[in-house]
Amino acid sequence: MKFTTMWIASILACAFVPSHAFTLVQHPSNYLQQRKLIKFSSALYQSVDSLGSTSIKASTKSSSVTQTRVLGSQELLMLPRQYKPSADKGHEPFPQMSHVSTVVLSATPTMEVLSQAIDEAIASHPLLRCYVKGDGEPTKRIDLFEMVREGEPNPCTFVCPPANEENSFSSKDVLSVIDVDGDDRDALDSSWKSKFASNLDNGSDWCDVKKGPLWKVELHQLGDGKNENLPCALMFTFNHAISDQSSVNMLTDHIVSNIAGLEKNGKILKKAVNNDVPMSMEQSVLGEKKSFSDVQTEDFSLDTVKYIAGKAAEGLRSPVILPDDLNAEDKGDGSGILGALTLISGKAPGGESIVERKSIAQFRSLTKDATSALLGMCRQKGVTISNALSAAIALTSSDFIDNGKKIGKSRNYKVLQSLDMRRFGAALDNCESVSCMAGSHDLMLGPLSDRSGRDIRVSSDAASKKEFWALAKESQKQTADFFDSGGPQQATRVFDFAMTISDMNNLVNLAAKSEDSQGRAYSAGIVNAGVFERQNAVRREGDDNRDTLTTKHGRYEIEEIYFATSHARSGCLYQASCLTLNHQLQCTFHPAMPIVSEAQNAMFADGFIELLEIMAKSSDVNPSISALKKVPVAAASLYGIFGLFSHAGAWSNFYQSVMQMKEGVTDPADFWAALNFWIFFAVGHPLLQPILWISDVLHGTPGPMIADLVPVLFVAGNAAVIYAVSASKEIRNGLNIFALSAFISYVGAGLDGQAGLGDFNLALDDSYAGKTVKGCPTYDEVRQKSMDDFDLTKYQGLWYEHKFHDWTQFKEVYDTTLDIKLTEGGKGWVDDFAVKGPAPNSAPLSWDKSPVADGAHYFMLGRVDEKDPPGVLRESGFGVEFPNYIVDVLKDPETGEYKEAIQFQCLERGGVRVFEGINFMSRNSKMSDAEMNSMHERSKMAGMYPYGASPEQMHTVARRPPGDIDNSWQRMWKAIGVDKLLELLTESIEDGGR
Repeated sequence: MKFTTMWIASILACAFVPSHAFTLVQHPSNYLQQRKLIKFSSALYQSVDSLGSTSIKASTKSSSVTQTRVLGSQELLMLPRQYKPSADKGHEPFPQMSHVSTVVLSATPTMEVLSQAIDEAIASHPLLRCYVKGDGEPTKRIDLFEMVREGEPNPCTFVCPPANEENSFSSKDVLSVIDVDGDDRDALDSSWKSKFASNLDNGSDWCDVKKGPLWKVELHQLGDGKNENLPCALMFTFNHAISDQSSVNMLTDHIVSNIAGLEKNGKILKKAVNNDVPMSMEQSVLGEKKSFSDVQTEDFSLDTVKYIAGKAAEGLRSPVILPDDLNAEDKGDGSGILGALTLISGKAPGGESIVERKSIAQFRSLTKDATSALLGMCRQKGVTISNALSAAIALTSSDFIDNGKKIGKSRNYKVLQSLDMRRFGAALDNCESVSCMAGSHDLMLGPLSDRSGRDIRVSSDAASKKEFWALAKESQKQTADFFDSGGPQQATRVFDFAMTISDMNNLVNLAAKSEDSQGRAYSAGIVNAGVFERQNAVRREGDDNRDTLTTKHGRYEIEEIYFATSHARSGCLYQASCLTLNHQLQCTFHPAMPIVSEAQNAMFADGFIELLEIMAKSSDVNPSISALKKVPVAAASLYGIFGLFSHAGAWSNFYQSVMQMKEGVTDPADFWAALNFWIFFAVGHPLLQPILWISDVLHGTPGPMIADLVPVLFVAGNAAVIYAVSASKEIRNGLNIFALSAFISYVGAGLDGQAGLGDFNLALDDSYAGKTVKGCPTYDEVRQKSMDDFDLTKYQGLWYEHKFHDWTQFKEVYDTTLDIKLTEGGKGWVDDFAVKGPAPNSAPLSWDKSPVADGAHYFMLGRVDEKDPPGVLRESGFGVEFPNYIVDVLKDPETGEYKEAIQFQCLERGGVRVFEGINFMSRNSKMSDAEMNSMHERSKMAGMYPYGASPEQMHTVARRPPGDIDNSWQRMWKAIGVDKLLELLTESIEDGGR
């Protein structure tokens, strides 16, 4: 079950909220007040004598007071927060997510020394001595399926008693000893490895979150521990709500350093500072008071919508999540809308699986030489080790996905790439204390042919290795795009929203039980915890700076570290967790059995490591071929540079005008509204051009047709282009750069007045006759005598637009009309703006195939301000309001009705003219040249030529003789109801403006 599906389920659940209660979901003021009773003024931490105390003390960074903090959304998932309706039915509590990290040391400490070392660490890290108070139950659940939450009077809260309190947790509560029979390394490894997988799954056997502690450590020692020179293993097991591998690496170094110090000096000379309760991941990424419970949807933006849409679109690629035999053709995977609806109804998609899953684990390492060589190849290829690991996990997954059937399919793989969220957004947490800041990013890799990894391993052809590096580079691109678009912040924000409004843990539980998905959400998962020795150590008393971690403390050397989190209930089909220690890449492979057998996991681990060893030795491509591949990017880049510099003056003027506008506007909201208005239409025009071009190519392609709609040759050509783009990163990059270059050039031409003065003159305060004209005129400066005794009611009705100077319109449309109506009471007006498109001269081969060839409508709304003189309407849209001047009207000498009109709209902010629009309109669909010249003369007399009313600055609206358009495309649009949809939209928009 994909987490995307669970987000969808959370949102869909809101659809089943009674209408009278939905506003409470959006604005739960009582919930916020309840949270405020628990939060304190700093919004991050609180130190109180007891949770029930009403007096809140300042943070002291000491272990002398009880510290508390409400759990964040990610922590609630890991804990997990329980679901009372399930418990009331007698179901077992949701199990915790466990995190296990095993450290192999070169020597064995005494129990006394180890206990003291752990006690000092407990005093430093509050979450090591915490328990959880509060059940996290909402005041009530307000949807039909009891999934949407309102209020939270008793939230799950970390309570961290003082370390020096008599009843506080100590090493006695967390440390246990396992004596290993034998005196060699094999016996030691056998001992801790036998416990590793069971510790991943059996958190409820030892951890009671209501009592604490939420972690434990086992000392595996050879014999009875009397020989301190023999190696030992420390196996840490955590409730994942309080730990991630970065902080556990720091804790490991902390404890081993303490052991060495105690043995050398009899005491710890420099104790670690006593930390406050670390902030939640949401606070670290989003900032103080920026969680959903604090700001609701205030921080949601278009980027949030794009992120959600992108996640939803991933399902369209149908990534594989189960091996063949378990993934029958006629069985779904529990994803999509149907899966989400099943979840919110309280059922597992496909029914509940009766198969019990448990973790299994294999442990492998890459030699120092191979690790170093792999790093060198990654640098040569311009990717990271993490990118290479992502490629390796996907390719190795392809070797086992067919379950030995040799089916030969091509499949897409969804890879869960784990992230340390401390790096992103506000980045407030610096890993000073043990906590969970684990996040992730989804990679969509493929399609990959079955057994692609094996093909690379057995092939001696260097060309076959290209697929590996292409996949690594694709991983890098997707990761970079995710980072650059603010993906970590949006992912955190969306998850926090879903966790706050819904019982996500119950959705996870139902998904884990699904017969369809077997709890699998991803094809594979990869964790790269980085280089151990590059992380920062704990802060010691008296030190301004933190040391880095080291593998050597006294007589103790950290020889190996293997770690994992449980994927038995839900998670990835194949999973590997990696870390580099002592210049060796060390990997744990921990899928769920019986989906993956012990034998398959061992072969998977061997294949993964072998693939990395081979790629570490792979040679680079031929330099001449490499240079040739750079041609598309270089050519596109040169075009972009030429386009930018050819309009450099216009861009410079635009920047100066924007800065002038910003300085001249007192309210930043006004500035951004005006600039966004400009950006919206500046972007719209260039985006339309490739659509029209492709449409003409489609309808101009010769040869046989499919259903009398699409030429076969066009489909084949598209397939070839798509293949070339998908197969070649160089072509893909070249096209992307070319598209961006063309966009910049087109907008630059608009700023320069070279892309059509009538419809795309984008310059701010542009010039006329060599002179820059700044700002907007007043109505009195342009108003003509014909406006005396103007009657707005007579202005109503249908007008034909014949010419315009207006970059909010498009030259590609034709037969434009404006049907103006006053609203009841005459205080507002609605302009039904009707267009057809594209015009025959803009798309000569495809204009009659367009879904709007018979017309479409959009509405401009405005108001009539009684303070304005007659002839001034107020037009609003896209966050701005500006005046629409009726400058001149021509009256019928017999009836007195208005036959012609000249309109002038002008938007000014901070003394800068952002937009001007001029319309020549008539009651007749046709105008003679003499009539049109007369309108130009009247606009010239009004002083409107400097603003775009001269003949060369205006675009003539094309008109087509009346007549129905009938062809196979128009019949198709009608068959699928496009005409009905356009009518419905028109009616709904018109009704909304009344």
